Amino acid sequence: MTREDTQHQQPSPSAPYPKAPSASAPSAAEERSATIAVWAFPAFILIGAAAAFFFPAPFTPLAPHVTTMIAVIMLCMGLTLTLPDFALVLRRPLPILVGVIGQFVIMPLGAVAVAKLFGLNPMLAIGLLMLGSVPGGTTSNVVSYLARGDVALSVTMTSVSTVLSPIVTPIIMLLLAGEETPVNGSAMALALVKTVLLPVIGGLVLRVVFNRAVTAILPILPWLSIVAIGGVVFPAVAKSSATLATVGLTALLAVIIHNLIGYVLGYGAAKATGASEAVCRTTSIEISTQSAGLASGMSGTYWGPEAAIPGAIAAVWHNVSGAIFAFVMRRVDARRAAASDALAPADASHAPTAPTAS
Repeated sequence: MTREDTQHQQPSPSAPYPKAPSASAPSAAEERSATIAVWAFPAFILIGAAAAFFFPAPFTPLAPHVTTMIAVIMLCMGLTLTLPDFALVLRRPLPILVGVIGQFVIMPLGAVAVAKLFGLNPMLAIGLLMLGSVPGGTTSNVVSYLARGDVALSVTMTSVSTVLSPIVTPIIMLLLAGEETPVNGSAMALALVKTVLLPVIGGLVLRVVFNRAVTAILPILPWLSIVAIGGVVFPAVAKSSATLATVGLTALLAVIIHNLIGYVLGYGAAKATGASEAVCRTTSIEISTQSAGLASGMSGTYWGPEAAIPGAIAAVWHNVSGAIFAFVMRRVDARRAAASDALAPADASHAPTAPTAS
């Protein structure tokens, strides 16, 4: 691994979770914090979703507040950003371009292909397309950290795709949605500006103006986001519990295959540009990991509870698959290190020895 690759692995100070490590190797506490974060999220969502499925009545009153919950999620993301995150666009445009274009090309087209493969009904198909058309999720930042990717690049890719989403997401939906599921592009764009762009920009401004105060509350922002995503997912599950009983397994398989497409093609796209291993991992994670809470909320708002199911499932699965990916990548690194250590003594034994004096 080159020195440049090692430097690129250092997380941005604005990474939402865990706390960014120093230039030295990450501490055990930082590793533990990251692992807890990536597993606590799906556990919370899974337990809450199960409760909403079996006991929907307490969760359905949350439905009118979904838009507010999305805005809270995006505000938390904005608060974790700094201006240098966007400056990275000028310093390293190629990997960011590959990641963002891949995000808005591979995942929407993959959603259409998977919907046709599984013969999804129009509501599930439009929900999967929305999942593929929204920007990357902030979970990708901690997965990149755990997978020893390029976390600064991950944060910037997520930020750029989020800022572009009010324009790009409605266009994708208009181009790819079927005739059975009409799309109000202008209304969707306005809603994304209100619930995504403005909260993110507002959070960034607050971070710049009140940096000391915001820095003090950074550790709680991931957990606040998790609760807010629950506020989006749980009412979606509660309102579609009857439908989930019949289509839940099919929808789960569709989300898994869609996610896998993002991992494989994302890694391949970065590799084709000659990117380092750290950048390839990060691009793979960024393209495959969507803002599932946003997808679920937007789908439920425009097409109903059944359309929100793919996003609700992805809110759990994307974190599980991310943890698995990080585990596999760390195992790969460990095996490479072990192989390198095993070769070192052999190389030393074949080295020529200096002649001794007679």
